[in-house]
Amino acid sequence: MKIDYNELRTSDFNFVHKINTRFRDLDAFKHVNNATFLSYLEDARIVFFKRWNVNHSSRSLIVASIKIDYVNQVTHPSELVICQKISRIGNKSFDNFSVIFLKNKVVCVATVTIVCYNFSRKITVPVYPEIKNDFNI
Repeated sequence: MKIDYNELRTSDFNFVHKINTRFRDLDAFKHVNNATFLSYLEDARIVFFKRWNVNHSSRSLIVASIKIDYVNQVTHPSELVICQKISRIGNKSFDNFSVIFLKNKVVCVATVTIVCYNFSRKITVPVYPEIKNDFNI
């Protein structure tokens, strides 16, 4: 399914996280480096996931895949708005759909596939009920 980026709005999401660009985020062309967008998404994802009470032993999450589309460039300084929601639920994994906006314009779209994991037992586990509840919002 092809997404029309022009139709995406911050109001499509229940989770919103703001972040300011930093001078160190710039590349040689004085644009925010594409790799930096992954850090922005991670910052927002960590805040988003706190509500599920994950930990680093028995109730954890592992990023399995990231698909990212860079739509528009960003310069510094800028205030970015990162919106996220659960877009797919599987048995042991789910997709986190993320959009980075600059002044209501889409600059980056990503789908991150995440696996529920128990590090103590070194096994994948079923998707946690709290995540399923967020999918139904």
